Amino acid sequence: MQALFYCEGVTKNYNNKPVVENINLELPECGFISLLGPSGVGKTTLFNVLAGVDDTDAGKVFLNGEDITGISGNVSYMLQKDLLLEYRTVLDNVILPLVIRGEKKNKAREFAQSFFHMFGLDGYEKKYPYELSGGMRQRAALLRTCLTSSRANASEAASGVSNEQREKKVILLDEPFSALDAITRRKMQIWYADIANQMKISTLFITHDVEEALALSDTVYILNGKPGIITHKIDVQPPRGTRDADFAVSREFVQQKRIILNAIGV
Repeated sequence: MQALFYCEGVTKNYNNKPVVENINLELPECGFISLLGPSGVGKTTLFNVLAGVDDTDAGKVFLNGEDITGISGNVSYMLQKDLLLEYRTVLDNVILPLVIRGEKKNKAREFAQSFFHMFGLDGYEKKYPYELSGGMRQRAALLRTCLTSSRANASEAASGVSNEQREKKVILLDEPFSALDAITRRKMQIWYADIANQMKISTLFITHDVEEALALSDTVYILNGKPGIITHKIDVQPPRGTRDADFAVSREFVQQKRIILNAIGV
């Protein structure tokens, strides 16, 4: 079965030298894949291409079988920093993608607020970003990203357009939890996995954390070298939907962690 989101032979150059070369990735519908590799290997450069922020020098990017190479707005992209606007309330930060699409503010607020309970943001609608913890800021930023990722909008919601009729959500996350402390980070990982399942989000995730990649992913791709190339593709076992609470301390987890560390060269 064809992947929901994929790229074929993607190469991106700077100053006529390849930063990433001949990249092939496949993200299945409702899947979760991680891109892991050392700093400076081209992960963010690749994400800019996949998001349509930059064009390729070779290769193509596809969503639902449609060529979206160099076209932004088809998938959502969240950077390490939450980029919340300090002078706007949490609710008014979250509705930005809806307003940019032309929604009326009142409808956008009503639509966005319907997700606040799911995202653990009830009661924070009128707070400002500086009043939130790091984890709460990331929740708000992720909700904004989720609303960006779909053509679903307040008007569609009011008219009864079903989830199946709306564009499937693909989200690119570039180390979204890296600035959080270890305990908050683990809580956010568990929380996001649940949210992605509920909202049927397909996720491509950059991380430097091997344990995070294993805990969250169906498949881990290793990007390494100069230029960056995919050196390994590791299908995490057992499958994501069958893992229990002890997976992170299991023999399988430790064995796969060693495989990934060896692949990176650590």
